[in-house]
Amino acid sequence: MAQSSWFRNYKVAACVLVALAAAPLVPVLNSSYMLHVLILMLMWSVIGMSWNLLSGYCGQVSFGHAAFFGLGAYTAGILYLHGGVSGWWGLPASVIVVGLGSLVIGYICLRLRGPYFALGTLAMGEVLRVTAENMEWLTEGTMGIMIEKRTWVAKEPFYYIVLALAVGTFVIMELLVRSKWGYYFVAIREDQDAAESLGIDTTRYKTIALVISGVLTGLVGAFYTNYMGFIDPEVVFALHDISIITIMVVMVGGVATRWGPFAGALIMIVLSELIRAMPKIGTAHQTLFGVLLIVIIIYLPNGVMGDFRKVFRLVRRGAAPARAGGE
Repeated sequence: MAQSSWFRNYKVAACVLVALAAAPLVPVLNSSYMLHVLILMLMWSVIGMSWNLLSGYCGQVSFGHAAFFGLGAYTAGILYLHGGVSGWWGLPASVIVVGLGSLVIGYICLRLRGPYFALGTLAMGEVLRVTAENMEWLTEGTMGIMIEKRTWVAKEPFYYIVLALAVGTFVIMELLVRSKWGYYFVAIREDQDAAESLGIDTTRYKTIALVISGVLTGLVGAFYTNYMGFIDPEVVFALHDISIITIMVVMVGGVATRWGPFAGALIMIVLSELIRAMPKIGTAHQTLFGVLLIVIIIYLPNGVMGDFRKVFRLVRRGAAPARAGGE
């Protein structure tokens, strides 16, 4: 039975991977705009999975993932600006830079618990944003950094790079969650004091979760620099556009679920693009996102994937009258 369940789970993952790999070959999806939407969806799914590891499985709710995203983005940008090398070197370099930055943030914030930890991570993101604005000799301040020599113009290479990041992150999450570390993370989430009484070094494993989560988010930040070709502190360290949206992606999709970040990223990106197409709404998109989050919390507290059976029943119930009316 366990082997059958394992095969079924990874059969679904394999089908999703094949569909995503073939997406640029589908005529309706092979446009610059549609590939851009898919790239954004995959970016947010990676950030969502990384946040899910720290906050969903380990229970350390972060409001500061913009700090890791921005560190990764500026690693690529600074290497290009001052190092005279391709911004793509920022991806491997961000593993080191964001890893060290995560250790510093963890040393400061992991002394705190609950809402105090969340506020601490939020503060670290804001500290890094202000620092980037004022260190003009290194970051160009509010002027930002522009990648003038773009490697590719077409979207397809960027799409497959971020798809590789998403697949790699998914595999890492699966291995971690099913490992001894994953059980330690869940034990810390459920009751940290009880976990400590059982001999689990909670500080060590929270730090591991934070560093892995931060590094994966930083990789997306470095990719973003190369993909968009421009960064500034207000964009890559943005509380509302990075940290808050990351939380919403996972909350909508389902906290501590395998497919939650993918579902949440798909819903949020599609909704964002639909709202963007409505000029009368303008900047009210954040209000609509807030309403969506409230509805999800009330009716689907475990997210779309966490309450998938409930969603399936609602869809089937709604489809039944339509079928009856058609007959």
